Amino acid sequence: MKKLISVGLGLLLLIPSAMAKTLTAAQDPWPPFVTADPDRPGISVELVTAAMETQGYQVDFKNMPWARALDAVNKGNIDILPATWHTKDRTEFLHYSDAYMDNELTFIKRSGDDFQFSNLNDLEGKAVGVVRDYGYGDAFLNATNFEKPIANNLATNLKKLLASRIDLTLEDKIVAQSVMQKEGLDSNQFSFTDKSLSTNALHVTSGKANPDGRAIIDAYNQGLKAIKANGTFEKIVKKYGVD
Repeated sequence: MKKLISVGLGLLLLIPSAMAKTLTAAQDPWPPFVTADPDRPGISVELVTAAMETQGYQVDFKNMPWARALDAVNKGNIDILPATWHTKDRTEFLHYSDAYMDNELTFIKRSGDDFQFSNLNDLEGKAVGVVRDYGYGDAFLNATNFEKPIANNLATNLKKLLASRIDLTLEDKIVAQSVMQKEGLDSNQFSFTDKSLSTNALHVTSGKANPDGRAIIDAYNQGLKAIKANGTFEKIVKKYGVD
């Protein structure tokens, strides 16, 4: 009888893992929040994985270009984007989680350039490299007094900046420094403006076309509270050297 009880308890312990629903997640490499390293997949990927695990979900993450990932979540073909900025347009097709971190979107220039940013008028006549389908804010995207040549990623814009093909680009400073290091670019060749364009909250999102989208985000919000309470959130963030 004891053996039967032990076997029964063992099976019960296996049930939650076996019944855990797997969610798909995708995004482009955006270190240190999203990386292409399976052993260190990034802050955002580890946070969403840990949070969803507390709610009985597993997360299967893969890298893909941002525009493609955004389209896939929009259509309900992928369940989650781990790191999304808020824009008015995106609220039409995305459910947003509670914010879990902030990014400061700061202009990047060539070292020695004395340009400083105070408002959008300062960008008059300049070419400011942007990344396709990133959310820079409506005022910036709708401005017509400067050019916004598009690239597929920040690394391309940094190289264009060094080649004087653009005047500026912009990104969160932590992200930019991580990309410079990964691409073997000398960070001393770049500098940042003192004032940022904006501070953007980071969210997990799921598409409104996904019938489970709202439930997924609700579950993440509950999981986020859980990992903040048990210390997992702080442990993951500190692992990547971010305060």
